[in-house]
Formats: sequence, C-alpha cells, structure tokens
Amino acid sequence: MTLHREGKNIMLWSAFFTIVLSTLAYYFLGCCCPIIYWILQVGFFVLLGLVVQFFRVPHRTCLGASTDIMCPADGKVVVIEETTETEYFHDRRIQISIFMSPLNVHANYHPIKGMVKYIKYHPGLFLVAWHPKSSTDNERSTFVVEHETGKEVLFRQVAGAVARRICYYPTEGQYVEVGQEFGFIKFGSRIDLFLPLGTKIDVSIGDVVKAKLTRIGEIN
Repeated sequence: MTLHREGKNIMLWSAFFTIVLSTLAYYFLGCCCPIIYWILQVGFFVLLGLVVQFFRVPHRTCLGASTDIMCPADGKVVVIEETTETEYFHDRRIQISIFMSPLNVHANYHPIKGMVKYIKYHPGLFLVAWHPKSSTDNERSTFVVEHETGKEVLFRQVAGAVARRICYYPTEGQYVEVGQEFGFIKFGSRIDLFLPLGTKIDVSIGDVVKAKLTRIGEIN
C-alpha cells in the first residue's frame, strides 16, 4: 500500500496541527486533568489516522480482459437504471452509480481501455452524493473513452457534500488502459457510468465493489 500524492499537503498540515494541539493539551491539561488530556490525545491521533487512511492506495493488479468493463472506484452500487444521458450521447443509456464513503479508497481508474474522446469539467453544487440531482447539479468531471470495438463509455466523477476537490489526469486523444488511474476525489463522492443499452451487467444494487477487481460488465 502507498499514500496518494494528492494527499501530501493535507497529511502534512494534519500532522502539524496534531502536534500543536497535542502540545497545547499537555501544557494546559497534562498535570491538572490527565484523563481529559489522554482522551484528547487519543482523539487527535485517531483523526490524523483517518486522514492518512483516506489517501491510501492499495497495490492491486487489474485482471480485466480486453472487453471487460472494470469497476472504476471502491464503494457501493447505489443505482442501476436506464436513463437519458444529456451531456454527450443525448440518448438512452444504462447508468450505474457507485457511492464512495470517506472510508473508501478514493483513487479512480479507467473502466475500459481505449481512446479518450471527451473531457469536461463542470463547477457546481455540493449536494450529498446520493441525491438524485447530484449527477447533473454537483461539481463533476465527465470522460468518454472509445473502446477498440467502437463502443463508447461515459464515466463521471461527482463531488459530494464533503468532497471539495476533483482531480483528474487524462487528456483528450490519449490512449488509456483498463485499470489505469485517471483521478482522485477528496472526501466522499460518487462515480457514474453510462453504458450502451444491451450491455451485460454483472453487479447488483447494494453490491460492495472494488476498483480494478470487480467486473461491472462487458463491452459487446
């Protein structure tokens, strides 16, 4: 396991404030109120541990085949439905949404291999990530990758009520591999996928999924 580069400054500042608060607690409470002092100390370091674990990146090997649609993020499947995609395709698609809690790994990975055809960042609101309008009203980044079969898959990073920064790395025209990292969302969010109608789906609502390991479906 490694720690993600996007968390470098946050982790350093968190460690700095933990040391400062721990020192102040010792100075003011260490002798007169030892019980309160130790409770605060435990709380400070638990919070620091939570910040550090948020930026963890486990070592995983993506074993998806050339036509597999692999899970782009850790989390829980909260939506599987046919809907109209209004930004790029303007037609009916199968939407699959994966909710990431603050305890999940938040690195994001390409679900298929192919050519990046479209990238668009949208500023927006910060509704809770499971809100029905979060996919269209929240801060978000949209990507479309064209598979070698000619099929296109759209996937979207969606910020949540806590998430305040979306990071992404690909550029239009770039060829990407399935399981290659494409971004990171800080502190709670969701990923939406829009797949062609007729796509074989291998997950169900409520499934706990793992990035690079869980097969979402298959390009056909």
